[in-house]
Amino acid sequence: MGDYLSSTAPQRQEMLKEIGLSSMEELYAQVPGSLILQNGPDLPEGKAELEVHEIVRQMADKNHVFPVIFRGAGAYRHYIPAIVDTVVTKETFLTAYTPYQAEISQGILQSIFEYQTMICELTGMSASNASVYDGATAAAEAVAMCRERKRTKALISAAAHPDVIETVRTYCWSAGSEMELIPVKDGRTDLSALENMLDETTACVYIAQPNYYGILEETEKAGEIAHAKGAKYIMGVNPIAASILKTPGECGADVAVGEGQPLGLHLGFGGPYLGFMAAASAMIRKLPGRIVGETVDAKGNRAYVLTLQAREQHIRREKASSNICSNQALCAMAASVYMTSMGPGGMQEAAYQCMSKAHYLARELEKIGFSPAYEGEFFHEFVTKSPVNVQTLMEHLEENGILGGLPTPGGILWCTTEMNRKEDMDRLIRLIREVAK
Repeated sequence: MGDYLSSTAPQRQEMLKEIGLSSMEELYAQVPGSLILQNGPDLPEGKAELEVHEIVRQMADKNHVFPVIFRGAGAYRHYIPAIVDTVVTKETFLTAYTPYQAEISQGILQSIFEYQTMICELTGMSASNASVYDGATAAAEAVAMCRERKRTKALISAAAHPDVIETVRTYCWSAGSEMELIPVKDGRTDLSALENMLDETTACVYIAQPNYYGILEETEKAGEIAHAKGAKYIMGVNPIAASILKTPGECGADVAVGEGQPLGLHLGFGGPYLGFMAAASAMIRKLPGRIVGETVDAKGNRAYVLTLQAREQHIRREKASSNICSNQALCAMAASVYMTSMGPGGMQEAAYQCMSKAHYLARELEKIGFSPAYEGEFFHEFVTKSPVNVQTLMEHLEENGILGGLPTPGGILWCTTEMNRKEDMDRLIRLIREVAK
């Protein structure tokens, strides 16, 4: 990334002269004096680049980066091809901002268009937006998309990610609408309970595939039940699992949403990540945020524009269906490069490795007394009961450079990805045996 060079005093004076002013004080003449810092901000003296680099390095050293991870729960350690970081750190992409002026933003608009296209291919849906803030926001925005005048209630699976549930709850509270949790039975959404909960006020049903406990849901049946009562069907999907499972489109979903972190984004302390959203053709005009469309310019050449914008910056506020005012463009770019470089075959191989390694680990854990908490097929996460003290176990693993599974009320939520080697899993088992003894 190149350096940002501030303007010199003569350059600033030249710019002031161009607009008919002689000083910076004149430029801010309309701002009340009480709001202006008279002596500038209280900042320490500037430091040389080498000094700053050392300070930041010392701060970074406080982080504990685990070389081996068996925890997921919404953020996953996947292989990221080197080209992903190479492309997204190019200054032309890294510094690009809102593409309002299409005539000078064709590059970023095309990159978003390619992202939308790949998300549609991954989900089997008709249209995608240019991403939202994160997966939980995407789910909440999808619920808002489905809300109608007489249908305002949202039914959310209690097996969904807790962050998704709380975000949807917050959105519903602010909109004055109702949200109910569909009970869980044996680690899956109880579809019999869902049938009994649906009524003429139900706007939508949200089911995650796989769910928070890693179990694969009966997504097609859930969609049929929702549609039979006139409700919309929202599917939350893991994008890596989506490369080998039936797509939301094949399962009859009206809206597909998910967290895009597995698509080439490094693990971070909460982000930045991105939420992807795609919808069936009947729901396109309700998609929030930005949608990039392809058209032709005055000379007949291919061109890209922002289109079908239903947010309050572009239409009357009372008619806006969302207040999403931005998107995670750089994260979406990373996802685009990841999906392009991996290709369908590469993503499927990653998915198969995730799943096969998870099943291997589950079998090895069961041999030493960590029996499954739930029966049923799972992708790359699963919950086991624990015959030993969970906190003691996690501390022992951390001392040996391993981030263990996530402690949950039902036991431990374990996760594997293609990054977990067989020797890592075998070492994990040996360390657990030590605690058991």
